[in-house]
This record gives sequence, C-alpha cells and structure tokens, in this order.
Amino acid sequence: MDIENVRSRFIKHFDGTTGHVYASPGRINLIGEHTDYNGGFVFPGAIDKGMVAEIKPNGTDKVHAYSIDLKDYVEFGLNEEDAPRASWARYIFGVCREMIKRGVDVKGFNTAFAGDVPLGAGMSSSAALESTYAFALNEIFGEGKIDKFELAKVGQSTEHNYCGVKCGIMDQFASVFGKAGSLIRLDCRSLEYQYFPFNPIGYRLVLVDSVVKHELASSAYNKRRESCETAVAKIQKRHPHVEFLRDCNMSMLEEVKTEISAEDYMRAEYVIEEIQRVLDVCDALEIGDYETVGKKMYETHHGMSKLYEVSCEELDFLNDVAKECGVTGSRVMGGGFGGCTINLVKDELYDSFISNAKDSFTAKFGRSPKVYDVVISDGARKLV
Repeated sequence: MDIENVRSRFIKHFDGTTGHVYASPGRINLIGEHTDYNGGFVFPGAIDKGMVAEIKPNGTDKVHAYSIDLKDYVEFGLNEEDAPRASWARYIFGVCREMIKRGVDVKGFNTAFAGDVPLGAGMSSSAALESTYAFALNEIFGEGKIDKFELAKVGQSTEHNYCGVKCGIMDQFASVFGKAGSLIRLDCRSLEYQYFPFNPIGYRLVLVDSVVKHELASSAYNKRRESCETAVAKIQKRHPHVEFLRDCNMSMLEEVKTEISAEDYMRAEYVIEEIQRVLDVCDALEIGDYETVGKKMYETHHGMSKLYEVSCEELDFLNDVAKECGVTGSRVMGGGFGGCTINLVKDELYDSFISNAKDSFTAKFGRSPKVYDVVISDGARKLV
C-alpha cells in the first residue's frame, strides 16, 4: 500500500497541506463458505493489500473526495439527500451517514485514496474502503467513541443502505479486527470470535484468479439459501431446538432424506460438513498441522463443486492443476461461480505450480489467470 503516492496526490489536489493517513486491508477466507447464513463459522484473515486514504477536515459541511485509481473527483454534502451518483463515492458517503446516525459529529473533509486490493477478485475491496473511513472518522470526529464491532457494522450498514448489497458481516469484521499472523474464527450466530495462529513457515498463500464472473450468481445464491431453509424446516419438526443447519448433524439430515429433494439434501450435507471442517482446521492450526489444513481445503472444494454446485469449469481446472502439482491445499474462495482459488503451497513447489497453472489455463481457456500472493496482516489503523 503506497502511502507516498496517496500523500503526493492529496497535496496536489487540495491546498498543499497534509492530513492523516489511514489504511484498512482486504481479506481472504481460508475455509467456511456458505456457512454464514446457516449460523455457522467463517475463518477470515486480513491481508497485506488494501486501501489507503489521506483525510483532513476542511472547515465546511462538504466532503471533497478524489479517487486516485479512477482519477475521479466528487463533492457531496452530509445530508441524506446529498448522496453522490458515483458508485465509489457512495461508499464514503454511506460511512459518513452511518457514523452520523451513531452520534458522531462528522464535518466536511478533503480526502484522496487508492488501493491495491484487486477489484472483483473476492478480497473485499469495498469492505476495505468502508473500514478505512469508519476508522478514520471515528478518530477524527468521534474521539474514538465507537467500538470496533460497531465500526464493522458501519461498513455492513453502508452496503445495505447505500450500495444495495445485503452482505453479511465477515468482510468488514476481518478488515477491522485483522491481526498479523492470525486468522479469526467468527461465529456468525453469536458474533463471538477467536484468533488462531497462522504462521505457515515453509508455505505460501497464493490466490489464482480465474477472471470469471458468472451472472447467475445472485439467483443461484438465493436458491441455495432456500434449500438450506427447507432442510432446516423439516428437521425442526423432529428436533424443535434446531434453528440453523449449524444445529444439525448428518444423522438428523438422514432422518428427513425422503421428505426433501435430492438437491436440498446435497446442499444441506455440504453445509453441515463445512461447518465441521472450520472447527477441524482450527484444531489443526493450534498444533501447526498444515497438511490437515490443506486436506480440508480440498474437501471444501469438492463439496462446493459436487454438492453445493457453485464452482465452474475454470475453478475446477485450477483445483485439479494444484492437486497434480502437489499443492498442500486448494479450493474455490468466496461464494463461487467464478473468482479465485486460494492455495497453500510449499515454498519449493511455488514456481512450478504458478508456471504450470498459467500455461495450462491459458492453453485451455485462451487467457491467463492472475496471481496474487497474500500475507496475513493487521486490520484498520492510522499510518501517519
């Protein structure tokens, strides 16, 4: 993340003076997909790529914002009717509004920002942007009175209320709570969380981006949620305490097998097994067992591909290449239907895996995948 670039642009576009510089990271999720809306666990970590913003109060009631990456400048007021049209500016506006709703006396400010989180690769560039501004405005205008949990919720509410995305809390949570050398197990039902050590000495974490985004993702996502809810409703009749698939085991699902469709059964089977895999990976990390971590990642990919059916040809291909190259763990990361695989690769296999993945993918699909090395890093913070 380039502080000097942001600072020089800020000086150039505003009055020649400087403010303070803040940053928030993007995130990966090592394991635990489609578990959030089933009351289960997710297992994210903040990464060494994110957003950097310089911010300085300007003594007016207007925000003057410059996106360095888009070379776009927007001004907006702080009242509800002042919402800017530019989609990137709505994130900043939304954070301002959500902070005001929580009693922070946000005033006008000048800001310039840039990011190195790849857009559309499933590393949550929007959450990084929201967390940067929530953290900064809390410090500049709120005397730090909003706690970290609420800052994550500010980002989530911004998505819901100003950007039209009904996201969960994981992305913003990871961006705010991230800690170098640790992943965070977040209980999506209680919002309790716990840090687990992630120091894969001798391994590298690398994302291979298929550069595919399938359009059917949102309707398919809704359909899978419905499958999970159908299975829960049937199980509930026999086990009234059940609220989510998180409360179920495979024998409970087996009891209702004849009462639900084969498709609903497969979806529920994947989720029940995935929730357990998150717990198994946490146990493995406590004793530094990265081979088990990798094995569970492959199991997740198989489940997402064959049971939940949210993979695609390109992602399955990349997963197969990883397996053939002896990669310790590989799986599709995120909701599916495109995006990246996340790979845990031994140092000595890294070069051959990457060249193999690039060459064979390009030969088959006619374009090259993108490759991003990531390191687990700290969450939202002030830099200067």
